[in-house]
Amino acid sequence: MAVTEHSVEPEGQNGACCRRHDSPQAEPEQEAPETPHERVNRRWNEILQETRVTQTGVQILFGFLLSVAFTPLFRELEALDRGIYVATVVLGAAATGSLIAPVSIHRFLSGQRMKDDVVEIAGRLMMCGMVLLALTIGCTLLLILRFVIPGVLAEMLVAGVMLWFGLCWYALPLYLRRRADRRSRASEA
Repeated sequence: MAVTEHSVEPEGQNGACCRRHDSPQAEPEQEAPETPHERVNRRWNEILQETRVTQTGVQILFGFLLSVAFTPLFRELEALDRGIYVATVVLGAAATGSLIAPVSIHRFLSGQRMKDDVVEIAGRLMMCGMVLLALTIGCTLLLILRFVIPGVLAEMLVAGVMLWFGLCWYALPLYLRRRADRRSRASEA
């Protein structure tokens, strides 16, 4: 569901876009800068791809969570585990809402010449949705592991997985961004 139309050049004409992104000789320092229009289109297409990946995962997880309440073992859960379950379902619903919201926003604002605003808010909603998804996964894991592994080991394993998510999903991208900023400043000096 692309927002903009792109002209496609026949093979062999090597337009600026193709030379810039596909040529093995092109180095990042030699790339022509994106126009604001190209940048917002690229960012929107990236958000669409990210949304497709995350929506599928959150919808499968949320569907699983909704079905748990209707299983015979659910009645045997202790009050704490039921509380974890309720928190997990609410977090899953919130994650689903945040990760699907860019589609709704786009649909309502399509054609209003607000793509910059749509891309900005969609990016923020995706980040919010990723935090909520990580919390949903952590709570789901906690609920399952508390049932399978009694004691503090379940909580320790969940803490380790959440730390891993934090490292992979947030710390590593922030580190890479800072490293790129340092390189950029060093090359300008």
